[in-house]
Amino acid sequence: MKIFLNTFGCPKNVADSEILLHQIKLNDFETVQSAEVADIVLINTCCFIQDAKEESLEYIFEMIKLKKANRIKKIYVFGCLPERYMKELKEDIPEVDLFFGTYSTFDIIRSLGGKLKTRELHKHSLITPAHYSYIKISDGCNHKCAFCAIPSFKGRYKSKKSSEILKEIKSLPSTVKEINLVAQDTTFYGKDIYKNFGLVQLLEEIDKSSFNGWVRLLYAYPTHFQKDILNIMLDSNKICNYLDIPIQHISDVVLKSMKRGGTKKKILDLVDYVRLKAPNIILRTSLITGYPTEGKKEFDELISFIEKVKFDRLGVFTYSAEEGTSAFKLPDVVSLKEKQRRKEIIIELQKDISYNNNLKYVGKKMKVLIDEEDSSFFFGRTEFDAPDIDNLVVIGKKAGSKKRCGSFAEVKIVDNSDFDLYATFCN
Repeated sequence: MKIFLNTFGCPKNVADSEILLHQIKLNDFETVQSAEVADIVLINTCCFIQDAKEESLEYIFEMIKLKKANRIKKIYVFGCLPERYMKELKEDIPEVDLFFGTYSTFDIIRSLGGKLKTRELHKHSLITPAHYSYIKISDGCNHKCAFCAIPSFKGRYKSKKSSEILKEIKSLPSTVKEINLVAQDTTFYGKDIYKNFGLVQLLEEIDKSSFNGWVRLLYAYPTHFQKDILNIMLDSNKICNYLDIPIQHISDVVLKSMKRGGTKKKILDLVDYVRLKAPNIILRTSLITGYPTEGKKEFDELISFIEKVKFDRLGVFTYSAEEGTSAFKLPDVVSLKEKQRRKEIIIELQKDISYNNNLKYVGKKMKVLIDEEDSSFFFGRTEFDAPDIDNLVVIGKKAGSKKRCGSFAEVKIVDNSDFDLYATFCN
């Protein structure tokens, strides 16, 4: 029985799939790299926004075509999409053999005819490149953001014990040079099991561990950001000087309707504090445009904010009305065309900001982690760039270069573009 596993959505889904994949291998099932040569296809789905749902569904229907052509035998679908829409999916897509929710490793392994190896549940079989990994420090969310359905199907915030996280990190292959800590909200870590916020202590414990690469913190919710996080970033040689704080918007009108629990002043105060305390830390944020209460005035306010703060990294989504959220009841007054127009304005603005930010690195030496290569170039990242979403460093190959993907290298930056740096090796 040959099994192919495909994963959609966020890095948290990647971490879940890696745990499942390790259990599959422990049961001596054969894993393959393509659905076309598989007997069973497992699909880990996402349904955060409409685009994510459509991507997962399109792939499911592709697999159904293969099944009808007798090229695969079974399709198992699991993760967020069936957790949220189990009844509808079973009725509408009977060609799928089995649906499972989000916390389903045991059920999937049992359905395959295997046994769950509970003593190995902390181990990953990487589906990322061999040199970096995502470690999920919690699941679920306690926030009531009006646009987000995740708490309705993932449940309340559930932290892993720090001892379990450290065990997970220790079990990673020696090839891993970068760990990315992920959760729906990393700054809430520990509040449910330790009764106090425990992220700083967790970072300190990881810093003292035997892991000797980069450690990156993602998705720091702004409302209860602990300022001591900056201290460990500044003092540590492992914790990346990179802070991802998704603020979503800046208008008080929009923030209140979004139920974000913060205000424009608090966000500006936090940004000012970070920039004053740790000017070398790279700030990343995510925004939503086209929310129902975002009129012209609120959008102009958002643009002015972006121009003022000049985030080093920025992502933007168009608002997606999601069933089961409080915002779903609001009239979606911003047209799809207007949402896209606003998104493009923000992207163009950020291009100029990013270009000017990148100029300061030209002529400097920087440490990079090499991700991949082609016949002419290596492509790497600095500690200021998370995998898949941030800038790249493009490095010309020298004749006979012995550099390898998955290794660190020192480079000199010789040029820049909007979102990339260009470099040569220092030795």
